[in-house]
Amino acid sequence: MHDIFLNEILGQPAAIERSARALESQRPQLVRLAALASGARHVLLTGMGASHDACLAAASVLGSAGILATTVNTAELVHFRLPALSEDTLVVAISQSGRSAELVRLTRSGIRARLVTITNGVDNPLAAAANVALDTAAGPELGPSTMTFAATFPTLGAVVGAITGAGSQDPAAARVAADAARRVLDRPDELAATMAGWAGDRQGAVLVGRGTARAAADLGALVLKEAAGFAAECLDAAEFRHGPLELAGPGLAVAVVATEPETFALDVALAREVASHGAAVLLLAGEPVEAGVSVVPVGTADRLLMPGVAAIPFQVLAWRLAVAQGRDPGRFTVGNKITTRE
Repeated sequence: MHDIFLNEILGQPAAIERSARALESQRPQLVRLAALASGARHVLLTGMGASHDACLAAASVLGSAGILATTVNTAELVHFRLPALSEDTLVVAISQSGRSAELVRLTRSGIRARLVTITNGVDNPLAAAANVALDTAAGPELGPSTMTFAATFPTLGAVVGAITGAGSQDPAAARVAADAARRVLDRPDELAATMAGWAGDRQGAVLVGRGTARAAADLGALVLKEAAGFAAECLDAAEFRHGPLELAGPGLAVAVVATEPETFALDVALAREVASHGAAVLLLAGEPVEAGVSVVPVGTADRLLMPGVAAIPFQVLAWRLAVAQGRDPGRFTVGNKITTRE
């Protein structure tokens, strides 16, 4: 069954490559961004939903490069934190449409900071208000975030390169990520069956990750709710030990996204411990590993591009659960694709 949502899931490798190619024609914008960033004292990343998830990954990469970046969802920013911004703050605002209510409110707020935007196309109010507007070139998308999420990361990688002074991202990195995504999607029906076996007949799950992996877990939980009405929630993997660990038991399904090498051993240890209490545990890792729990390999790529790859198994699960319930997984029944009301 190749419905809209599944077609968009399968379109992600091409979207990653399209985003990387689009950067070639946006070199002047990236030069301007580097100049803006050179005098900035503070970097703030903001967005809503899947776009905010991408912010989390970029903040981890910037931090690893020695730049302390703040992330905040745009609603919190516009209602409570705008006075903390100044002319030497660099705000990177991410929005798939550039028309979400909170991002539009940001453009009307009289923001004093330097504004860089990342949107799918630049014919939108957010891009129009920017000092530098960048286009992910994800293309049309009707269902929950798939191609627009994956295509954000090559563009975001170029932004991170401009801020850190590392320069544009190597185009080969996007090809590696796209190839990893293709391998994950090589047998979507088999992947869907594996993911459905992990979820079982449970009514919900917890997805955890650290660093850039947190973005994949967050996006996975979001799409499972949107497309399948499945009550999935995301937590930082370390935070899971601080109270939520008490949930571990046969009624709980936990997915651990373990794509960050620095914390891989910690993530595997957490997966094993939760499984020892009877929970259904799934580990998403770069390659097959002997972890004592079910493992879904997602390959390896540049760490800022990996969330777009590691989120795929959860998107496929959302499609499988939706179809099994007789839902149209590519259609919003309560909300809308673009949230235009707070």
